[in-house]
Amino acid sequence: MRIVYFAWVREQIGLDEEAAPEGASTVADLLEMLRSKGGGHAAAFADETKLRFALDKLMVKPDAKLGDAGELAIFPPVTGG
Repeated sequence: MRIVYFAWVREQIGLDEEAAPEGASTVADLLEMLRSKGGGHAAAFADETKLRFALDKLMVKPDAKLGDAGELAIFPPVTGG
């Protein structure tokens, strides 16, 4: 699975995208694995309530199963105006 980062998440991590580590079954599991990398990953994923997730372009919550999805997008909430 490919993980794509947007806005300040991308800036914290220093990557546009990366391959997901093996072994996670939910978005929350994957976030925990990424946090454990330390550095920018730990900072970006410290408070998952400040993040939104799209699994194959469908908005999901952290408890969503990853299944055989091809892409997880992680981004901050968007405000309009």
